Amino acid sequence: FFCRMFVQVCLYFYCKCLWRCLKFVVRKLTGQCELQRICYNTKPGAARTMKIEASLKGSKSKRLQTSVNVHPDAIEKTIDDIMELKRINPDINPQLGVSLQACLLQIVGYRNLIAEVEKLRREPYDSENPQHEEMLLKLWKCLKPNSPLKARISKQWCEIGFQGDDPKTDFRGMGLLGLYNLVYFAEWDTEIAQQVLSDSLHPKYSQLSKAEWEKKKFDKAIGYSFAIVGINITDLAYNLLVSGALKTHFYNVAPEAPTLTHFQQTFCYLMHEFHKFWIDEDPLDIMEFNRVREKFYKRILRQLQNPEMALCPHFAASESLINM
Repeated sequence: FFCRMFVQVCLYFYCKCLWRCLKFVVRKLTGQCELQRICYNTKPGAARTMKIEASLKGSKSKRLQTSVNVHPDAIEKTIDDIMELKRINPDINPQLGVSLQACLLQIVGYRNLIAEVEKLRREPYDSENPQHEEMLLKLWKCLKPNSPLKARISKQWCEIGFQGDDPKTDFRGMGLLGLYNLVYFAEWDTEIAQQVLSDSLHPKYSQLSKAEWEKKKFDKAIGYSFAIVGINITDLAYNLLVSGALKTHFYNVAPEAPTLTHFQQTFCYLMHEFHKFWIDEDPLDIMEFNRVREKFYKRILRQLQNPEMALCPHFAASESLINM
């Protein structure tokens, strides 16, 4: 065991020294530092930003290591410091500063997005808070515009997938984040949200004609609780964000700092895709939910391993990113 550990330690330091020597030689041969080579040879998006992030974090300079944690207002000053430290003339390399700034905005923005999402997740639903109550009622109105809610405490909430007559108890796991996501989905993707809700209640009717339904009425076709699944998919999206898996997607779709809106748009995509995945899996009963969810989660993770992956094609990066 000790021999194996000793060999691994020696190999680590050997590779580390060899890598630094190789970087030194390449810089002498090309006249460019690693940051320059990345920006000039890698197209903008996740591939470039993730390489820049790894290069800064792996630098032996503390100033470069901490540059990924600066405040957004300090990014321009940080770029000047990097150029000075790397002895790069900004007049000769004007595009480098623009590219580095775009990458740092994404890197710092992703970190700040995690903090914003975490704050919402930790804030509990408060039925005494008028804003919380207003959002909850908006969720009902968006999903069931033709069915007025008879009372705040009502069994009607089960019609949109809550477990009981008071939805506040269902938000405990994800706090306000779960409500924010559901309201965003219902308000901005109203048609799709209403269709997913309808399909979740009547999965057979969503894909079969009435005649086909009569022929296959004894087949399994399991629905699910829309709101509860929405909160569960919020947890899935949260884990993808915190683990860093969503960097690939956000760095490809957000030309600058990813925002809460980007996160909510991603939630809408995941809800829609999970619904289709659930129908395709055709589970025996609702007890298979965790298995289907885990399988779906692994599929999304595999997709995000592709540095060119953008989960939501209609949230394409703006043209300005292409020119950076």
